[in-house]
Amino acid sequence: MTETISLIAIGLLVLFELVVLTGIFFFFTRFRRSEALLTTLQGNQDALLARIEMNARLEREIVASFAQRQAELRNLDEKLEERAKELRRLLQQAEEIRRSPQFLREIILNGRRKGLSSQQIAKNAGLGVDEVELILTQSAGDE
Repeated sequence: MTETISLIAIGLLVLFELVVLTGIFFFFTRFRRSEALLTTLQGNQDALLARIEMNARLEREIVASFAQRQAELRNLDEKLEERAKELRRLLQQAEEIRRSPQFLREIILNGRRKGLSSQQIAKNAGLGVDEVELILTQSAGDE
């Protein structure tokens, strides 16, 4: 009987050892899969960090380029304003010259030399026919 109990105890111990050994094998198998998954996740994380770093670098370059373009646009706007101011000044000066009596007299006399009628000269000079006639009469008297 002791021998039977010993055999049963040994059998139970062997069975227990087999269960523990199967549990350890199952644990290590899952552990290896988890380790492989963790390695894959770390690789993906490194790739993601590299892409994030590249995107941040590109964003910095874009912002710098944008700031440079804004400065260039401001500079061009200033030059354009200066050019517009100069053109307005020149237009005003041309308008003053165009309306000066001496210039109008020259236009009228040149028109007469070309053989234009008083009406054509008045139209070209933007004056009335009477004004043109008056200037032509005065010019004839001066000569």
